[in-house]
Formats: sequence, C-alpha cells, structure tokens
Amino acid sequence: MSRVGKIALAVVALAVLFLLVVAFAFWRYPVETGMRAESRAIEKAGFAVFQSPPPNGSGEWVGYQVGNGPTLVFLHGAGDHAGAWSEVAPAFKDRYRVILLDLPGHGRSAPKEGPLPLGTILEGVTFLLDKHVARDSRIILVGHSLGAWVAMLYAREHPERVERIIAINGGALRGRQDVSLLPRDREEARKLMALLRDPGSPPVPGFVLDGVVRYSRNGPIGRLAATAADMERYLLDGKLGDFRTPVDLVWGESDQLLDLDYARRMEVQLPAARLTTLARCGHVPVRECPAGLTAALSRVLGEPPPEMRATQPATKMP
Repeated sequence: MSRVGKIALAVVALAVLFLLVVAFAFWRYPVETGMRAESRAIEKAGFAVFQSPPPNGSGEWVGYQVGNGPTLVFLHGAGDHAGAWSEVAPAFKDRYRVILLDLPGHGRSAPKEGPLPLGTILEGVTFLLDKHVARDSRIILVGHSLGAWVAMLYAREHPERVERIIAINGGALRGRQDVSLLPRDREEARKLMALLRDPGSPPVPGFVLDGVVRYSRNGPIGRLAATAADMERYLLDGKLGDFRTPVDLVWGESDQLLDLDYARRMEVQLPAARLTTLARCGHVPVRECPAGLTAALSRVLGEPPPEMRATQPATKMP
C-alpha cells in the first residue's frame, strides 16, 4: 500500500474510533453528552463566554453573549443550561444583544455540589446582570420554567431594570404537588416524560430515560429539591396585583406539569399579561418545538408589550 493510502486508512480509522467513542458517551451519558453538544453549538453561533466569580464563594458564574442592540436575556429551566437555547437564541443576535446565562449550580456555573437554594440562583442572576449590563439599560427577560420564575422575582425586586418578560411554561405560582421531578427508575422517567411532552412526539429511548434518572438525582434538580421548603417564600400566589412589568406568557398546550390552567391563573392575576399558546408542544418548547417557539418569540417581540389590565384572548400558534 502506498504512503498516501496508509495515511488515508489511518484517518478513516481515527474517524471511526471517534464516532465509536461519541456513540458510547451518548449511550452511557445521554443527558451530559447532549448538553456538551449544545454548548458547542452556541459557541459556534458566535456567542462569547464571560465569567465572574461569586462575591463570597469559589468557582465562576458563567454566561454567553453576542450581538448589539437592546438587551435580551435568556434564562433556562431547572436542571438545564444556557445551551438549551442553541436552536432559538441565535435567531435574535442580529437585532439584540443576546445574553444566555448558566444559572448558578447549572452548566458551567458554581456551585458544583451541595444544596442549591433558589435564593442563590436569584443572587447569581442579579450579580451577573448588574456586572455585565449597563445600569441605565432596560432588559427583556425570556425565561423557561424555573427561568420564568427567576425572571419574575428579579423584575419584582428591580422593576426599573426590566422592560418586559416573556415567560415560557413557567412562573411564580404554586404548581402541581403530585409530580416528582426525581424519577427512581426507567418507568417513572417514562411517566414523567409523558407529562412533559406532546403525545405525538417521538418516544424517548430507554437508555435516555436511564440517563434522566441518573442526572436528575445527581444534578441540579436533586440539589434544588433538597431546598424545597425554602422555595415557599418565593411563591407569588395572590401577590401579583402590583406587579409592574408586562408579561407575555408563551405556553406549550400539551404541558401537563404546568398546564394551560396554570398559565390562565397567571394571566388573570397579572395586571398586564397576554397568553400565546403553542400547539403540539409540551413543557419544554425550547427542545420539543424550537422552530415554533422561535416564531412565537419573534412575533411577540415585534409587538408592544401587553397593556395594564389587558384582557386579550389567547393567540394560538400553529
């Protein structure tokens, strides 16, 4: 065999070996492998990493940013990371300064172990926004699930800083008490996924369900659950009448964790709110229907915020 042929064969062998390693990693650690791929995707989309050490701790709080213009901040859900927005956020980088945050205790952000109080997450978001967004710049917050709750808590404390909120399948009201986000085995994980996803979505493979069991127990969701009693003081049931920030609610209709009744309770209690629904989509539109979510966000951002005491009917997106 010629020298060129040997080199070509070696390259092919290395490529096959690499693919086998990736396949094994995905089979053994599907959640973590998927997250790493999403982190690479946002960096390839031009997002630059920024880091700031917590005021009274070790490690780093981490975010990503790209673009110029009004500041649009994306906050992910519990157990997730900034890369979850990899198929949504890049669509806005030509019109906004887009910031994605790894919430404290998530993704690359400290703390890496121990209980994870909601107060620590709120403190980290406040610190990063104070440090990386000019004080005279008003912010648009887009939050999913836990991120929507954090967005509302931040806006309640700093109404002068927030122009508007877009809450995606999440908020600051009490949700279902009969569902655990910590499945103990594959069957419990399958039932949980059925609550979170549209019935028409492809079934989740068994090895991925096993990964969900392992990651939920050992990752940020388990650490958040350890502080569940402390979360009670951050709920805003019956306290939204004086909420000064307009809120657009963007909701996957098939969500059975925080269903449309939850969204409508928020819409009724908030002085300025408007509901847009996403058909054939569950609790995590950012992954289940990113194209539909991106279209909905584009439309909502292109409209003025909902007016005080607004009573607009829900808008249904295809």
